[in-house]
Amino acid sequence: MNRIRILCAGVVASGVIGLAACGEGLIDVPNQTQPDTRRVLASPADAENLVTGYFKRFLAGLQGSTTNMESLTSIMSFMNFSSLANNAFNTHTPFTSFININDPGNIAQGEQNRLYNIDSEVNRVATNFLTTLGSDDLPTLGTPAQDLRAKSFAEFLRALSIGYSALMYDSLAVVSVGQSGDDAGELVGYKVAFDSSMAAFARAIAYAEDPAASGPGGFPLKAEWIPGNSAGSASWNSATFVRLMRTYRARLRAQVGRTKAERDAADWAAIVADAQNGIQSDFKITTSSGTGTGTGIVNSWASQFEQFTTWHQMPPLIIGMGDNSGSYAQYLATALSNRGAGNQGFLMTTPDQRFPQGTTRAAQQADFPLTTCAAANTPCKRYFVNRNGNDQYTGAGWGWSNYDFVRFHSWAVSGDAGSSRVGLFPFFTKAEIDLLQAEGLLRTNQGAAALPLINNTRVANGKLPPLTAADLAANVVPGGADCVPKVPSAASQVPQCGSIFEAMKWEKRIEVGFTTYSPWFLDSRGWGDLAENIPLFWATPYQELQARHLPIYSAGNGVGTAPNSHATKGTYGW
Repeated sequence: MNRIRILCAGVVASGVIGLAACGEGLIDVPNQTQPDTRRVLASPADAENLVTGYFKRFLAGLQGSTTNMESLTSIMSFMNFSSLANNAFNTHTPFTSFININDPGNIAQGEQNRLYNIDSEVNRVATNFLTTLGSDDLPTLGTPAQDLRAKSFAEFLRALSIGYSALMYDSLAVVSVGQSGDDAGELVGYKVAFDSSMAAFARAIAYAEDPAASGPGGFPLKAEWIPGNSAGSASWNSATFVRLMRTYRARLRAQVGRTKAERDAADWAAIVADAQNGIQSDFKITTSSGTGTGTGIVNSWASQFEQFTTWHQMPPLIIGMGDNSGSYAQYLATALSNRGAGNQGFLMTTPDQRFPQGTTRAAQQADFPLTTCAAANTPCKRYFVNRNGNDQYTGAGWGWSNYDFVRFHSWAVSGDAGSSRVGLFPFFTKAEIDLLQAEGLLRTNQGAAALPLINNTRVANGKLPPLTAADLAANVVPGGADCVPKVPSAASQVPQCGSIFEAMKWEKRIEVGFTTYSPWFLDSRGWGDLAENIPLFWATPYQELQARHLPIYSAGNGVGTAPNSHATKGTYGW
């Protein structure tokens, strides 16, 4: 507010202007160029429109730019391989003992601070809204039901923004309802922050389930708040919104663990309960290739993996577990530095029908030409393609392969109606929540109930033999020499038919890859499957540490890194 000094004037009887006796006074005039939370939230309509537009902002921070940590985690978890310098790919290659450098000016600072900055903004806006609603400045939005609906949505935003930051960062600032808009919040460890996320989910669900929330002005949510489908319902009514929240809560509860021990100790009974009461079909968001339609977001990895000649190839470490030709065994038996010698990309054969079929490159290319799913809204016959063009012989040879991920090629090049990346894209698949439930059931000695959930995609999409009670008892996947997956052990790099748990992991990787944020990294981290010395998280961005006059540190295995911030040699002996 600018204080402007005025001088009162009066008019005398003779018509001559003179000074009035009122003297000097002060008035307050708002400075419209300065932030003012009270002014922004003073109008019920403005306040509601502001906070309910922030799910789009959350998504933009999570995956709306190629400049985010998805680029890094895909390389770190073998979901992608590229030697490009773009988005710090080449500085995050496994087996090189790299660290997540957090020094000022580091090459990956844009990728590493984007999620933190935007999540902090989402948390702040949602918190300010909840603090203001019900106060003298904003007594109500209109009706009790309207208030409950908006409070549920705002707490949902707080749960997501705090929760996702807790997945990725060592510590973060959490602001709570009732705090001043000038209070930066306390910097707390990820476990404390995660508890705040879970508490926000609980409040969001309680508000949505309050019977009064469906009164006049209440549920369903307005369509523009979450553009896309409503995962099994005509609209986001109270029940379907709660299902979505429980779905996200199940994912976050499982993925927050930084190590195998932490994931093992998760509340799997609660995860199973949330998964069983989660979405009933794929949750899809309306995407756009720019800012004019849909949410204005683009899946950051979509533009990467569709640029086959430069950005992407599928390294053999994980997908090779589907091989039945002996190529994977030969690959593992070769010294890491010699893999790919002679400019040889990895070629495999597999009974899994999500991969191209045939015993030669030519046969696999003929089995699935990529042109067959270039038209709008045309599902691809396979999830992977054997590249029909020049191979990429750059970078570490162990990462070279003939395969690209193309499951969503139709969406990437033609969208739903002919425009590239404009249309519905799955941001949370039913397969993911089913397999998360299966993991929980396996962990809680309910294996028989887990088998159908694994078989849903294993049989229908992979055309692999179903898992049976006999397989569960033997704890080995069926198929003999053609079993999928075959996995190496920490003691031996000779691939052997995997356990039922490994079958669940195979399905989750193949079905969930590239559909959501950092899926292979977050799951592999908790399963203990990352390569040795891969950083387990990111330090609080140096900008935040500098602002708080705190020491700057990094994550990984090296000087200046946080304790226990890198993976040890794990499940597969890498």
